[in-house]
Amino acid sequence: MHVLFSVYLKMLVLYSPFFVLSCFISLSRGFAPRDRKHMAWRVALAALIASMLLYLFGRYIFTLFGITADAFRIGAGSVLFISALGMAQGRSSVQADNVQQDVTIVPLTIPITVGPGTIGALLVMGVGQPWEDKLLAMAAIFLACLTLGVTLYLSDKIEKLLGDQGLQIVSRLMGLFVCALAAQIIMTGVRGYFLPTP
Repeated sequence: MHVLFSVYLKMLVLYSPFFVLSCFISLSRGFAPRDRKHMAWRVALAALIASMLLYLFGRYIFTLFGITADAFRIGAGSVLFISALGMAQGRSSVQADNVQQDVTIVPLTIPITVGPGTIGALLVMGVGQPWEDKLLAMAAIFLACLTLGVTLYLSDKIEKLLGDQGLQIVSRLMGLFVCALAAQIIMTGVRGYFLPTP
């Protein structure tokens, strides 16, 4: 249960649902409420599929390219840290130029929900775990995607409750947590790379 709860919290931080929510609201302006709700579940499903594939096949990707897990931790953590800095500073490059365009996969799922940093973290997380822990982690990823879907599904109500300023504050706080997580990934990689266990 510790693995389930730990991975669930980690995935929630990585997905940053309130940052995704602010982008979702921006990109879905002009959509009917029913279409918004359908889009919310499509984003959650797409994030789930992408996350599961990355988590399960990370080891084979490392083997294919001859990359060590610790080297990837350093690189992925650095990318995640840079992305998180943008979140913490309230920056978003998302624009809603065409409300008729389907934005479910790009950019809402990739790269907003499952960005480079999240991809790197998922690849690293799946390496060297026993199958019992992997099954619990997969359940945690499912629950995190479900939480993301519910958050986006309730976007109208959350927007009214928090307002634009409230969403920005929560999004920036999530950015700080992601910065801390990225720093931890980098330090784990550095320690493993320079001080390998015998």
